[in-house]
Amino acid sequence: MALRKFGPNEIVLNTMRTYPYVEYTIYDGVVYYNNRPRISGGRGEIDGIATQPSIYASSGGISLYEYNIDRKPTETGRSVPERYNPSTDTWFPDGAGAVADTGVIYPWVTKDSARSSFKTINQVSFTNEFANHATLSASYPLSGTIAREIMWHPELRQKEINDGGSPDYTGPVPANSFYKGVPIYPHFYALKNRLNHYGYLNENYAISKPQVTGAFETPVWDKGKQVLNLISVPAIAFGSKIQPGTVSLKWYYTGSLIGELRDTNEDGALLETIGSYSGSVGGVCLYEEGFMVLTGSWSIPGGATMYMGPSGSSRIDSAATVEKKDVPKWIYFGAGAYDGINSANGEPNITADFVSASFNMSFKGQTDIQVYTLFANAKRGEVNYSNNPTWIKQGQERVALSSSTIYEENSSLKIKNTVSSSYLGYDAPFKRQVFISKVGIYDGNKNLIGIATLANPVLKEEHQDYTFKIKLDI
Repeated sequence: MALRKFGPNEIVLNTMRTYPYVEYTIYDGVVYYNNRPRISGGRGEIDGIATQPSIYASSGGISLYEYNIDRKPTETGRSVPERYNPSTDTWFPDGAGAVADTGVIYPWVTKDSARSSFKTINQVSFTNEFANHATLSASYPLSGTIAREIMWHPELRQKEINDGGSPDYTGPVPANSFYKGVPIYPHFYALKNRLNHYGYLNENYAISKPQVTGAFETPVWDKGKQVLNLISVPAIAFGSKIQPGTVSLKWYYTGSLIGELRDTNEDGALLETIGSYSGSVGGVCLYEEGFMVLTGSWSIPGGATMYMGPSGSSRIDSAATVEKKDVPKWIYFGAGAYDGINSANGEPNITADFVSASFNMSFKGQTDIQVYTLFANAKRGEVNYSNNPTWIKQGQERVALSSSTIYEENSSLKIKNTVSSSYLGYDAPFKRQVFISKVGIYDGNKNLIGIATLANPVLKEEHQDYTFKIKLDI
């Protein structure tokens, strides 16, 4: 069967842009993605995410590639776990050069002369840090979850305290002093330049807004001295960017909506839409990066004083007073989103008021899908041969001559007449015709890279032209 090359007008590349709707619901330490409940299979959580560390033990994660569906890791405590040796295809007790059977799929590679490794390991580390025949492994599923981080103690955040090399300094802050060391909140420093960059969209992005009063400059606000609530959304959830104008953050108490932030003006500023603070800016959204920085510190009416927690931060100044209980404020939004706060963790400060609160975050993402449209033309007088064995009339000798030096096929093989007749025992006049059932796609090196299969074979006669339209998402 001859190959036919696509013409210049027979391959079209288009971009299909979609806007998937994404919604997260947070309640009592559990995050729900698009209202999907936790689904249990025969071996634990069906998506496998809950088999990972406790931070992922919730249905709020997205499993990339959906590996380890309804698989459960091997029970711990086995004295001699079985291992698999791929070279001998045998199982045996734990030993060198073997791969552990953990009960779940995970990527692994053995260091040998082929020098195969993971992309994240450079050649120097591969050569010096791993012994020969060592097994390098990672874990599945790869998952993406939202995260909440409250950045307390602005005075420590500004001074980067490090006492004698200890990153967990808890002593008092000397006046007018500056200590170089480990940043207290590294995510704040990582986002500073990006926030200032988006200042051309809206001034509320800026880290600080100066105001000159007489001979002095006093900032209207300074994010370096505010309590911040950073909500991080993984790129797997929204694609290339969050669609402006679709962000909504809602705070519920006993099922009633008491507050909402929306980017009504599509400029990144999250505006309050309910109550006496309607129109006030409660934070900003970084659309392309997937971050929401909440700064709203006004009291949201309709709720009760409840525990919000310090998000597990260990770098706390003992001289500063941190009130773990407070009335609802936007700087506390999303309490319980992978921060260890829930009614079952034994925290004595948690009351029924916290269990009465729930949070909802929704937006539309943006995903660009490249689509190839291929037009495979079966022109008149072409594509008139079939590889189907029934194409040749039965009972004929296929080989005309065969010896130690010659092999010659029969050049006079007759084609079976597949033209149907309306009469029993009567053959209609012969016509060349084929039934097209598949279209193969080859690359420039004549490697088969795809097969388009028709639902029903198409009859093509000698005088007919056919064009098959094939779409391929890449």
